[in-house]
Amino acid sequence: MPKTLGALPKKTGSMTRACQPLITRGVSRNAAVEPSIHVQASSNSSWLSRNFGHTPRKLDRGFDATITQPPAPKPPTEDKGLPSTAFLGTTKRLPEFSLANKVMVVTGGARGIGLIQAEALLEAGSTVYALDKEPEPSADFGVVQERARRELGGRLHYRQLDVRQEQEMARVFEQIADEHGRLDGLIAGAAYQQEIAALDYQANEATRMFAVNITGVLMTAQAAAKQMIRFGNGGSIVMIGSMSGTVANRELISAAYNASKAGVLQLGRNLAMEWAEHKIRVNTLSPGYTKTIMMTELFKTHPERESFWASQNMMNRLSTPEEYRGAAVFLLSDASSFMTGSDLRIDGGHCAW
Repeated sequence: MPKTLGALPKKTGSMTRACQPLITRGVSRNAAVEPSIHVQASSNSSWLSRNFGHTPRKLDRGFDATITQPPAPKPPTEDKGLPSTAFLGTTKRLPEFSLANKVMVVTGGARGIGLIQAEALLEAGSTVYALDKEPEPSADFGVVQERARRELGGRLHYRQLDVRQEQEMARVFEQIADEHGRLDGLIAGAAYQQEIAALDYQANEATRMFAVNITGVLMTAQAAAKQMIRFGNGGSIVMIGSMSGTVANRELISAAYNASKAGVLQLGRNLAMEWAEHKIRVNTLSPGYTKTIMMTELFKTHPERESFWASQNMMNRLSTPEEYRGAAVFLLSDASSFMTGSDLRIDGGHCAW
């Protein structure tokens, strides 16, 4: 911006004086202009008079032009990320995706997408704790647990936990972190869905939905972040959202669920902002329609939904739980080291239409 900003001529081509910017008309030719200008609704121009020895003439509608300094920028953080030559000439294969020696927690990990993502984290080299409200995990959990022991050289643990019990959650996270001297990552995936018309919703049903899907996610993330901060190693938090947090689903009546998932997306952005100074990244992962065991059961009573929902995305099919494995490893590893406050939506192009 030039040092001096003078008033424009009364006419510039077809532009009349009334069309000219208020700022350019309110500052004298002789007033030195600093990097930013703020228009303040006040008739008091003493600030300019004291600092510049000049009193600006009144702007239209009683506005004065005052000049303010922009806030000083924050100094850059000491964490400069991965060096540009970190992987040049390395004999390792995609080491930025490695989770070797890391400790991860997955809520909602007893079955389904949560268990499949937990297995991917094991394959990447980490120790994984699955937390779920079920007294016992699914039969598939035992299969993955045995594979981790025999083939992957890792350990998969299970803890029964309801995410609404925040004190117990804090205790469990502290216990896990104490045992290993660290906590590196979290997938907050515990949630549930109801299909109830908005006109029929009861307050207690909505309260329960939000208690699990929003408050439960917040308290889970908080419990993890406290341990990450305590050990000073930073970490990565992934909160499971849904494409339903972005769109209204055709022929799926679930206003409270969709609102809860929209809340998760906004929660992710705000936690990312708050915890970045502790080297904690926070992102959300939003799946599209996924053919889980529960979804398969639903199609037995509503068979028309399978083809209809598939037709709503560009790939004309439903996703499978396995298609979210790579995203989990990406978001929790150094492969996404400069990514925070973002939503990774994997929906076959559903929301792009």
